[in-house]
Amino acid sequence: MGLDPRARRFLDLLAASTRPSSDTPSLDDLRQATAGLAAFAAPAPEVDRRDDVLPDGALALRHYCPRGRADDVLPTLLYFHGGGWIAGGLETCDALCATLAARGACRVVALDYRLAPEHRFPAAIEDGLAALSALSAAPRRFGVDARRLGVAGDSAGANLAVVVARAFGAPLAMHLLLCPVMEPLGRTRSRAALASGHLIDEATMARYWDLYRVDGLAPDDPRVAPLRAADFAGLPPALIHVAECDPLRDEGEDYAAALAREGVSVRLTTHAGQIHHFYGLGGVIPAAQAALDRIGDELRETFAAMAG
Repeated sequence: MGLDPRARRFLDLLAASTRPSSDTPSLDDLRQATAGLAAFAAPAPEVDRRDDVLPDGALALRHYCPRGRADDVLPTLLYFHGGGWIAGGLETCDALCATLAARGACRVVALDYRLAPEHRFPAAIEDGLAALSALSAAPRRFGVDARRLGVAGDSAGANLAVVVARAFGAPLAMHLLLCPVMEPLGRTRSRAALASGHLIDEATMARYWDLYRVDGLAPDDPRVAPLRAADFAGLPPALIHVAECDPLRDEGEDYAAALAREGVSVRLTTHAGQIHHFYGLGGVIPAAQAALDRIGDELRETFAAMAG
């Protein structure tokens, strides 16, 4: 199909408005770039929101659920925002989480996990496990249907969602991944073919890894590269969405194939003409917002099928 014309226009405008940078992007530049993308999201639907903290008060959460259902027990996703493990937060994923909650008829709990380089690997994973344990241990406090509790994330947040699901040690209902990073320094065909000019590039990915890693941690360690795991049996059912014109496309598709080979239920969608982070660009790419709406509908249908 080729690149969506609206996505091409967005990339051209972004390139024209971005000052030239060195080969090594600074931490501040990367964080500002991630924060700036939130301006291109479609307006968030009306949902019930509330800010919260984990029981120990150490980590911030934001709860989303359909309007008028704040007191109901609902299927729930713990959500990990994107940003290369070093950027982003509750505000950068706000519209996305609201859309998933509204269209998915579920509760979404966004986690403000600690960021590198101030808190390198495995801090974000530890935070995710703490949050998931809290939701699982006290479902009534959070309004969680314990039988339908899963994890979700986008980009590096999807990476964290998979790693946390593997480490959690108890069954989960599902994991939902949007444009996942499955290897920090992957060498797939899509990474080579789309290495620059498609929102995320190889220099940025290398910088993310350098800021996240610790000495002795290899980029193919399954705790940072879930695609390199020895096996995939026992993982929860997966909904995986990748973008045709995203350098990360192939590793998301490869992960879906690896799950399927192990007999894990997986539904893979490759969004034609779309770019990395398309799900957050609905304000400038109408087809991307329509795709996000369909993702929410898929989430609702999947959770509904688990209710019986």
